[in-house]
Order: sequence, then C-alpha cells, then structure tokens
Amino acid sequence: MIRLFHVSDVHFGREDTAAVAWFDALVQAERPDAVVMTGDLTMRARRREFAAGLAWLQRLPVPVTVEVGNHDLPYWNPFERVFRPYRRMGKVEAMVERPIDLPGVAIVPLVTTARAQWRLNWSKGVVSRGALQRTLDLVAAVPDDRLVFIAAHHPLVEADTRASASTHRGTTALAALAAAGVDAVLTGHVHDPFDIAHAIDGQVVRMIGAGTLSERTRTTPPSFNEVRIQDGKFDVLCRTMSPQPDTVLERERV
Repeated sequence: MIRLFHVSDVHFGREDTAAVAWFDALVQAERPDAVVMTGDLTMRARRREFAAGLAWLQRLPVPVTVEVGNHDLPYWNPFERVFRPYRRMGKVEAMVERPIDLPGVAIVPLVTTARAQWRLNWSKGVVSRGALQRTLDLVAAVPDDRLVFIAAHHPLVEADTRASASTHRGTTALAALAAAGVDAVLTGHVHDPFDIAHAIDGQVVRMIGAGTLSERTRTTPPSFNEVRIQDGKFDVLCRTMSPQPDTVLERERV
C-alpha cells in the first residue's frame, strides 16, 4: 500500500505551532511514502516565512512536492508579484512541482494561481489555457498502469465549504482532466477537507481538499489527509488534531 500525506495551507507567519509539531511527529513515526503540499506555505510571502517553511520541509524524512498558493506570491509589492513572483522563495523553489517516483500513482502539477487577474480579488483561482495544456501533456505521458493525481492549490469547482475558490475556467479544466483519465485532484485553499466524486461524460474524477495546519481554521480543527492507495484503488482519511477519531471522507457524488 502507498500512503500519501496531503497537507495544505500551513501559512508560516500564522502557523499553528502545535499542529505543525503534531504533523511532524506523525510523519516521523509513520513514514508515509511522500508528502504532497498543495500551497500557501506562507502567509504573506515574506522571506522569513519562506525560511521557516523551508526548515519545516527539510526536516520531513520523506519525499516532498510543493505547489504554489496565492499567499505564496508577494502581497504588498505589485512589481515583484508581476515580474519576480518567486524571488523570495529561495531554496523552497527547488521543491515546487518536484517529481516523485511512486509505484502505482503519478502526481502531476496544475498551476491555479495568477500574478494578476481581471477582477479585484486575486486570491481566487484561475486555470490558464497554457497551464491546463502543460498538465494534460504530463498526464498523457503517465504509464497506463498508474493512477493520476493532480496537485493544485484551488479547488476547480466549489465544494460547499465556508470559503470559496471561484476558480475561473475550473469547470472546463475538470472536464478536460476527467476526459484525460485523471483519477483525483488534490487541493487546498478553503481550509476544510472534502472528497467529492464528479461524474463527467461517463468519467469519474474526485476533487479532494485538505484542511489547514494554521491558526486560520474554519469548520474543521487543524487537519491533513492521508491518501491510501492499493490495487488501483484509493481512499482518503481525514486526520484531525482533536479528540475525535480520524474519519474516512465520504465521497459525495455530483
């Protein structure tokens, strides 16, 4: 069995130190096959926040791949955001979209952040045609005997959580990914976990969201997802830092 720890929205600068320590201890004790971090490593893309995030990523004793979230782009400096959006990341950039070789599953990145948008709230998601095509090209190269998981920051369609992603061209992207045979899209951004199976033209693709390890919780305590893969199938366990037992996320269908 392959086990992935899917974590998101740690927001260094507003991280929950107890939750981060809890996650670290579980990784050390259980040694999942990989950690997939789906964005918002930092709160305001400050250098000290990236430094703290880098120290955290480097002490995890398993392979790690990271996606960029909207909070990982400069917030107060428009010039840097547009022309040098990743300048503050430092060594974290080497972990962004890092390929991980795992039996039975491929992790493929999809960029859903934008340096600028034709709307006031730039925190929301967007899938450009170029980003989608790059992802589809990577999917096409995956061997047929592997599950395909997309790693992105924003949910492509809404998941009935308190926060929203409002991802432009997300519905189109989800349909294209389903047609390409993608099995699941791992995301963050909304700070609450979910697992929703979307049936599109006879193909089923699951939208899976992780919670947060930050102080910015919403309806769920600090949490992450454990994805268990075996014999070409997978389930998702939501693991929360609370007295309540961990629960398998119910696969709602749309």
